[in-house]
This record gives sequence, C-alpha cells and structure tokens, in this order.
Amino acid sequence: MGSDLAEVVHVGRDDYLATVASYKASGFEMCADLCAVDYMTQPNRPLPVDVTPERFEVVVNLLSLSQHRRVRIRVQVPERDPVLPSLFELYPGSEAMEREAFDLMGISFEGHPDLTRILMPEDWEGHPLRKDYAVGRVPVQFKEAPGPR
Repeated sequence: MGSDLAEVVHVGRDDYLATVASYKASGFEMCADLCAVDYMTQPNRPLPVDVTPERFEVVVNLLSLSQHRRVRIRVQVPERDPVLPSLFELYPGSEAMEREAFDLMGISFEGHPDLTRILMPEDWEGHPLRKDYAVGRVPVQFKEAPGPR
C-alpha cells in the first residue's frame, strides 16, 4: 500500500506535457483534478530554490489506482503569457477542468478541443477568481420569493 501523501513535482512550462505523459505511461490512470491559483498577493511564497515564482500556478493531481499512489504537478504560469498545453489528449476528463481554469482565471490551454467559458456567460468580461477582479462586479440575482399560500 502506498503512502497517503502525494509526491509534489514542480515543472517548467516547457516540461509540463512531457512530465504528465511520463506519469501516464508509468501507470497514473487518472487526472483527478486540475486547477489554477492566483498568487498575486503572495509573490514571496515558499517554493523550491530552482523554481521562479509567477503570478499563476496550475496544479494537476494524478492518481495511480493500481499502485495506490498520487502525484501533484505544479507549474508556474506567467501573467504576461498565461498559456499551457492541454492535457486533453492524455486525459480526456481534463477537458472541463481546463475550461474552468480558462473561464475563471484566464489561463489558456493550447490544443484544447473547446476552450470556451463553462460557468460564466459567453459575453462575460474578465475572470472572476483573479485577485485583481473588482469586488462586487458579479451582480446578484434573486428569484422572487413565493407568496403566502
């Protein structure tokens, strides 16, 4: 039985796709999660000395059910060019997760089959989970309360 702790691997953008492919080839059958983090307010967060911090980070959690192992892959994504290769060809289930990271954080995934908004309306401007997104910009809509019966 493997450890309950995930191995954490930091990779550069140039090595991202090849690293994920090597884990898939070594028995990591499932991409359990892919999400993006905005570290705008934490530029000096702790990272390994050989990792240059960027504003955004994409975090991918892969599982090997057969080996009882998990790995967390973390890749820094610069604000000036928030683009990564899509994992869709390796893990088709990542399609919706990449769309969510695109929609809410503005990170694009090259090679994605349908990189369109998934939660916000198509004409929405901006990315609501970015730290610099204006507070209160999301209008709240209430349904009319039911009347007395």
